[in-house]
Amino acid sequence: MGHLKDRPYRRRWGTVLLTAGLYGALVSQGAFAAPVVGLPDFTPIVQQYGPAVVNISSTSTKMVHSQMPANPLPPNSPFYPFFRHFFSGPNQGPAQKEKVESLGSGFIITPTGYIVTAAHVVRGADHIVVGLSNHHVYKAKLIGLSVRYDTALLKIDGHNLPVAPLGDSDKMQVGQWLLAVGAPFGFYNTVTQGVVSALDRPLSDDEYIPFIQSDVPINPGNSGGPLFNMQGQVIGINDQIYTSSGGYMGLSFSIPINTAMRVVHALQNHQAIRFGWLGVDVQGVSAEMAQAMRLKEPVGALIAGLAHNGPAAKAGLKPGDVIITYDNKPVYSVGQLPPLVGNTQPGEHVPVGIMRHGRALTISVRVGALPKNLETAPSKNVHIPRLRMEVGPLTHEALKDMAIHHGVVVLSVDAGPAQDAGIAPGMVIQQIAGDSVTTPSQMRHIVATLPAATPIPVLVRRGKESLYIVVTLP
Repeated sequence: MGHLKDRPYRRRWGTVLLTAGLYGALVSQGAFAAPVVGLPDFTPIVQQYGPAVVNISSTSTKMVHSQMPANPLPPNSPFYPFFRHFFSGPNQGPAQKEKVESLGSGFIITPTGYIVTAAHVVRGADHIVVGLSNHHVYKAKLIGLSVRYDTALLKIDGHNLPVAPLGDSDKMQVGQWLLAVGAPFGFYNTVTQGVVSALDRPLSDDEYIPFIQSDVPINPGNSGGPLFNMQGQVIGINDQIYTSSGGYMGLSFSIPINTAMRVVHALQNHQAIRFGWLGVDVQGVSAEMAQAMRLKEPVGALIAGLAHNGPAAKAGLKPGDVIITYDNKPVYSVGQLPPLVGNTQPGEHVPVGIMRHGRALTISVRVGALPKNLETAPSKNVHIPRLRMEVGPLTHEALKDMAIHHGVVVLSVDAGPAQDAGIAPGMVIQQIAGDSVTTPSQMRHIVATLPAATPIPVLVRRGKESLYIVVTLP
């Protein structure tokens, strides 16, 4: 019996030895190599700077219409007028005041009680209340806000308050760890973590903000709260998420602290917040457009239009120029340009690197701070066989209304190269193959001289928007 009892024990020990041997072999082969980086411990940041994060509750008053039932009778009924006074269409009841409450987060930047948050958290608020982690509650005063930068500055009456130190968002790198503290869904002092996913991310509704994109879980109530780096410094304001469900889906966007503090400093010093302006309409550069523009790569911001007498026009920039650098910073895509320009102080001279007809140039532009004006043409309608389209002249009034100097209007387009490229009646053609179009007959002459089977850039105006279209002629 004793001999039989020893067998299972020996088998198990043999298995242990075999496993240990296998583990040693795997380690020697590098299968279980030491990690390149260790997982971070966020507790020192939370303990030291968490008290500087605040919860913000704001109350605003809105006028809403009460819902009333619709008249059950059709309008052609003889009894319809009798019931009209008792039934109205939706939202036709008397307007009433209704209080709306919203929650957000923020962080203290001075011991005397200046607080930074997102503008949409407090915009239009009648009352703002700030709660600290020690459960002290303060009434807050709105010092000011910027809608373009979605940044607001509040003030509470306090002394020796905990402060969140500020970092340098320009030094952030993709892959760095991040920590967010806020009140998602009203759950105060909630901590979430992630990494930088991308930098200088443009969003269509906030073109002046070069967002920090991360995978830090952000939800309603986190807005306005701080985004910390591993040094415990605030490098961003949690602002919005990309979602189809209303909740976090893995993409969060934060306002760089360097961008936000531009607003804060202006508000603290009672100065107007001014944005740089070039006076250009720009669009992206596709692979086909890059070929037509004789570019090696589809990068940069293509100038499709210029404001008359604007900063860019005065400096000598032209439609068809592709901006590839601004103030010695690369411009890979069209969305990168507005934040760079907007953050420039009006009056500064900035080097703008462009590609023009395949040649690299650098032009110094004195950045402005916003104006706008503009205007010429007559002749007869002309049919252009190569494009299978008819164009006509624009009146002086039409040119002035569209804020342009020259161009011809597309009257009709048949199946052919113009239609294939997306040119449609009502569009205005301002330039073709780099030549400005002033009359229909001049355009027909230009088209007749162009090479076949070669991508040709055509500048068109669609309403108030200018853009380039590529046409390949037969």
